[in-house]
Amino acid sequence: MLKADATPQMISALCAEAIQLECAAVCVNPVNLPVAVRDLDGTSVLPITVIGFPLGAVPASWKVEETRRAIDMGAREIDMVMNVGLFLSGPDGRRGVAEEFSAVVSAAGDIPVKVIIETALMTPDSTQLAAMICADSGAAFVKTSTGFSSRGASLEDLAAIVAGIKASQNSKTQATRIKASGGIRTLEQALSMIAAGAHRVGSSNTVAILRDFTDLFAAAEARRVKK
Repeated sequence: MLKADATPQMISALCAEAIQLECAAVCVNPVNLPVAVRDLDGTSVLPITVIGFPLGAVPASWKVEETRRAIDMGAREIDMVMNVGLFLSGPDGRRGVAEEFSAVVSAAGDIPVKVIIETALMTPDSTQLAAMICADSGAAFVKTSTGFSSRGASLEDLAAIVAGIKASQNSKTQATRIKASGGIRTLEQALSMIAAGAHRVGSSNTVAILRDFTDLFAAAEARRVKK
């Protein structure tokens, strides 16, 4: 829940849903992080916040400071938005982005960092290259989208990210995973992203997706018992 009009009451309701549904995490803006940390305390659901969100257009040093402050506040994962303009500016910009990734990963320590590369603004080739740099930097996840651009994740995006991670020179590249997010509203979309290589799916429509999954599973189980 990253929209501007999210109230503390809405965050608490979201956390209650996430606990009931056994979701991996709840992702909120930094101002709402204390509410999520409080409401998720003692559960398996992780409180996550975003850094440089939603444009990524702040200096790397700010992102490092935001990361440190978020962890001090209780964030258990960090979702950082890449400086897309810098990345697209050429080789020097890509080196700058790589340094930014490494600085934030270092500042986070043992806390996993997801790098949001905003695939809506990228070509397949640039998506693949960005994913490779993410893996080289030691990022825990490559994440497709903020949900604030022209579109969310696509299967083409996932294919490019998978290829980029495989091309990484980091010996730990197998640890870099993929989070598909942005525009995922249905069970069919979620399952297609997982089949394409996503290890985690982010959606503001999680309740409906899991309800549909439960219905699908129940129907399949009923057919199995009938046989």
